[in-house]
Amino acid sequence: MDRRSFLLGTSTLALSQLLFGCGGNKQTQLKVQLLKGSIPGQVVNQFHKSLQQPAQLKFAPVERIQDLFQQLQSWQQKPKTTDEQGWRRFIPFRQGQKAADIDLVTLGDYWLQAAIEQKLIQPLQEVQGNQLKQWSTLDERWKQLVTRNDQGILDTQGKVWGAPYRWGSTVIIYNRDKFRKLGWTPKDWSDLWRDGMQQRISLLNQPREVIGLVLKKLGKSYNTDNLDQVPDLEKELQILNQQVKFYSSNNYLEPLIMEDTWLAVGWSSDVLPVLGRYPQLAAVIPQSGTAIWADLWVRPAGITKDTLSDQWIDFCWQPSTAKQISVLTKTNSPISTNIAASDIQEPLWSLLQSDRNIFNKSEFLLPLPPSAIKQYESLFAKIKI
Repeated sequence: MDRRSFLLGTSTLALSQLLFGCGGNKQTQLKVQLLKGSIPGQVVNQFHKSLQQPAQLKFAPVERIQDLFQQLQSWQQKPKTTDEQGWRRFIPFRQGQKAADIDLVTLGDYWLQAAIEQKLIQPLQEVQGNQLKQWSTLDERWKQLVTRNDQGILDTQGKVWGAPYRWGSTVIIYNRDKFRKLGWTPKDWSDLWRDGMQQRISLLNQPREVIGLVLKKLGKSYNTDNLDQVPDLEKELQILNQQVKFYSSNNYLEPLIMEDTWLAVGWSSDVLPVLGRYPQLAAVIPQSGTAIWADLWVRPAGITKDTLSDQWIDFCWQPSTAKQISVLTKTNSPISTNIAASDIQEPLWSLLQSDRNIFNKSEFLLPLPPSAIKQYESLFAKIKI
């Protein structure tokens, strides 16, 4: 999944490298490669001030999760002489830097299985133990998401491979004015099939997302691994396709703002930043449940574990820090944060204060067998013709 991330203003890390601390090479260092806009700069500053020992912190934002995943891959491959210059461009700290120089990297949960299977990362801890002090504050659902076997499959007896620090969901965003004239507002996936929506909708250009929302409408799981056993699935997809003006994972908000479309399905990390700027837009989490995603800290393979990286993860899981990350990056937190209505703009309140009932009905997009992935891709291509 190519989930985009917006740069969320001055409160988040700038594209250039953010550096706290100075001193010689002997000073303790923490080097982090992270998704742009996913951590506020002041959080890094507060962490630096909280340390008991002198330390140098290097945080380098990268534009997309996919780029971070490809970077993990590049670190495990010895570059050919002809490829060396291209290989180096992925690494913003200095030319020729090895994976051992990077302590933590942001990765999306969707990429976790591939990273484990390809041996791109190593466990944060071997079992669900006490190395990470704040681990116990996580809800069981988050623990289960990152506890996997060596093939990257969920396994309660497995190792802990990632530390979630923020999450979001797939939401419906729509034009209030247009729906006021229709006399109703979208509340669930089934509303996408209603009269008056022909050629008014844009959907993500992602088989798992589109087929998944249809499965959810039919009372099934996003992670259904045999689509042939779902009656009426193709028929429902064909009807939905007649409502769709276009499919895009990148450019679905601009047409909505320009009123070329009335409704879009998109990722909350894209949607929330625009709600405060365009009061004619509103968003809702579908009542029957939706797809959810998480940004995780992972440790590249081949590096020596250090206590500073564990301290950073624990710091992100402290309630006050988790609240800052949630409010300033406009995402949800895996830690209970007690966000008040006064902390955020009104249009964002309902999305950041997630309904527990809806959350329990929602699902992470979990790894599927290759045969199932082929089914999703084949059916998605067929209905778009």
